[in-house]
Formats: sequence, C-alpha cells, structure tokens
Amino acid sequence: MTGITTNQDLDPTRLRAAFGSFPSGVVAVAAEVDGDLVGLAASSFTSVSLDPPLVSVSLANSSKTWPDLRRAGRLGLTVLAEHHGEVCRQLAGPVDQRFDGVPVTVTDAGAVTLDEGVARFDCSIYREVEAGDHTIVLLLLHAVEHGVDSDLGSPLVFHRSAFGRMAV
Repeated sequence: MTGITTNQDLDPTRLRAAFGSFPSGVVAVAAEVDGDLVGLAASSFTSVSLDPPLVSVSLANSSKTWPDLRRAGRLGLTVLAEHHGEVCRQLAGPVDQRFDGVPVTVTDAGAVTLDEGVARFDCSIYREVEAGDHTIVLLLLHAVEHGVDSDLGSPLVFHRSAFGRMAV
C-alpha cells in the first residue's frame, strides 16, 4: 500500500472537491438585527456537547453577513428539510431578498427560524475560534424544537456542490 501524497493535492480547488465528497446537512442561521431579518446558510453544522448544550457552525471570514448576525443577542438555527433547496440558494443570494416568501418565526429575543425546518434551535454565541479562513462559532442552546421525522421529511443534504436527499 502506498502513502497519500499531499503536496500536489492541497490547492484550494482540489481541497474543495475532496471536502465535498463528505455529505453534510444544511442549516439556516438567522436573527432579527436592527429590525431586519438577517441570515445565511451553512453546511458545517455539528453537535458539540450535551453539557453544556453546544452546537457549532463554521463561517467564512469573508462573510459579509456574519458581522451583522454576531451582533444579535440570540440566533436561530434551522436544520433545512429536503424541500428547502431553493430556500438555501435564496439564503446565499441578495441580502434584501433572502427571506422573501419564506415563512419564519421570530422569538421575543430576536432568534429567527424557518417554520418548516426539520429541527429548530434558539441559541447565543458561546465562543468564536479563529480557524484559518473560517471562524468556528460555538453556540449555546436555549431551546430546541423538532418533530416526528415523518411529519417534517428528511434533512437537505449538500454533497459534491449539489443538494440531495437521504435514502434511509
């Protein structure tokens, strides 16, 4: 068996392709900031800890949306459902159109979640960790809501730069 060669494999294009071979779910991260709905989509969501209850997302340092979102006292995270492919694209589009036609709930604390998500979390920033060209954001959970899988469908899956669905 030969070893893995790395030098020629570490250019950004090849890395993006290699990273894309691992399927991930997609979440919407959103809040009401200064009276406006602000949000983005992230495919780097993961559970971190049960005690304290923590999750994380990794966000590009070049994000124009994160500086506004991080000012919010509370953030809403929504695990997007398989029918949210277009909504996910919309969350990556023009800032003033990201929530057009998307049913959402805004908590009294300003967390914004999509009404038809597989799971919804109300959270606040616990810690931010610089990690190369991204920031890992650890989020402390304050509330969670999820339904029966058959009620909400399967989560949206991002794999090889395309959206798909899980086959169970």
